Order: sequence, then C-alpha cells, then structure tokens
Amino acid sequence: MDKLIAAAQAMRSRSHAPYSNYKVGAAILTDDGDIIGGCNIESSSYGLTCCAERVAIYRAVAEGHSSFQALAVVTENGGSLCGACRQVVWDLCGDIPIFIADQNNNIEETSTRQLLPEAFDQTKLK
Repeated sequence: MDKLIAAAQAMRSRSHAPYSNYKVGAAILTDDGDIIGGCNIESSSYGLTCCAERVAIYRAVAEGHSSFQALAVVTENGGSLCGACRQVVWDLCGDIPIFIADQNNNIEETSTRQLLPEAFDQTKLK
C-alpha cells in the first residue's frame, strides 16, 4: 500500500483549492494493478467542487476500470471522506480497504463498510 499512499500524496500537490486551501489527494488501486490518482478541485460556486476521491474513481471508470482493490486519501490532518464520497465508493467500489493518511504519513486503515454502515445501494432500488 506504500505505492498507493505515495500516489495519493503526489496528487495532493496538484490540488486546486484556492478557497478552502485544504488540499486532498487520492489514489485508487484497480484489480488490474493500476493506480489512478485524483485531487480535489474547487469552484467559486462551491457546490460544483469535486473531491479527490471522486476524481480518482471517476478517472478510473472513464479509463475502463470497473473493479477496485483499495483507496488511499491524503490530507494535511488525516481528514476522512465526506458523505458523498462514501456513497460513491460504496456504489462503484464496494467494501474495499481505505487508507487515510496525514502529511506526516500517519495512516489509519478503515473500510467502506465501516465508513458507511447500512449503506443504501442498488439492492434497495428493486
């Protein structure tokens, strides 16, 4: 997981966060072994901002990936995923390990199921 966390850390430096100045990097590990990164991208219309986790996952899906092994997220202080990202991770990745690191490389391991217990998903839509 060192490579995955390093990729997320590298993506953090590409963050576009002129309003919050809270830079986030993420990286997703595909079942093919590819690591695809994303960073948060803020908009002056705050609702149009996109989190690093979703950017990484959406990039991976756009590149043809559909199955994932793990996700890493790096912030200054080890901040966790927002609710929207938790739902997207559940919907597109399932219950995968999630590594949350701070700028000092303190790492917490969790999972989608721990972050989003009793998740709403497509099984509830039938």
